[in-house]
Amino acid sequence: MPTDPEPPQRHAAIIGFGLMGCDIAAIFLAGGWRVTAVEPDRASWPARLDRVALSLSQLGAPPARVDALDLVAAMEDVGFNDAEAVIEAVPERLDLKRQVFAALDRLVPAGIPVASNASGFRITDIAEGCATRDRMANLHFFLPAHLVPGVEVVKGEHTEDAACERLAEIMAGLGRVPIRVARDVPGFLANRIQHAMVREAFNALDEGLASPEDVDKAVRFTFGMRIMGAGPILQKELAGLETQLAAQATIYPSLCNRATPGPTITRLVEAGKLGAKTGEGFWEWTPESAKAARERYERMLLAALELLRREG
Repeated sequence: MPTDPEPPQRHAAIIGFGLMGCDIAAIFLAGGWRVTAVEPDRASWPARLDRVALSLSQLGAPPARVDALDLVAAMEDVGFNDAEAVIEAVPERLDLKRQVFAALDRLVPAGIPVASNASGFRITDIAEGCATRDRMANLHFFLPAHLVPGVEVVKGEHTEDAACERLAEIMAGLGRVPIRVARDVPGFLANRIQHAMVREAFNALDEGLASPEDVDKAVRFTFGMRIMGAGPILQKELAGLETQLAAQATIYPSLCNRATPGPTITRLVEAGKLGAKTGEGFWEWTPESAKAARERYERMLLAALELLRREG
């Protein structure tokens, strides 16, 4: 008796194949999809494939899944007709993203959602002037994308609800946690919350309140641990909103509300001390120590991801 043919693999296209693009590709590959990725720098392809293979291994996917990845040098070489989603992951430059979206506006057939992985730019601004901007949304992953399950689905000023719902469905089907953001504001949702915390963390350094080490300890070993179990709203709901109200009244007047970056981080950046990538920031780094720190960070994320999976 003849067997039924296997259904065709679902297809996603990724434009831009740096670290973020590689990890996004691994998510789709691990979910059984076929991926076409655009990377003009052919010399970088071997290293990119190595990153995808590592990310697949961390996700517990078979190494052979990397064979479902096609690398091409130009967007014109992508077969968009059978794609179910197109994701732009080029460097964070508005002019470059607009250039890519203008091309996708022309190349991608109608009805296929087109998303940007921009971390700060609004999709409304990226898709400005595009004829098909109603199917364009922001799909914001967090580095390392394959280990952080949350993905923001941001509706632009001209985005149809159906495009956002389709992207959210795809993400949920791949084991991600879609976070719907109803308005297109700079930083979306998670980064706005995160930067409010980071502003206060750096302000603690500016005021000499604590060392970088102790600031990190304060976050990691107190409310950072609690956030794994419950977000800030649920935490306060469980503790009692009257307690939170009293704390807000006491603490808020002295919190930093600076509208510009503070002096400590400004001095470091102006001095070229950008952190691990330059060998010095708040700490001194060697390639070996930076590699060890990143590996430890990813091990912790993998362990946290496993805990979240157990809880469903």
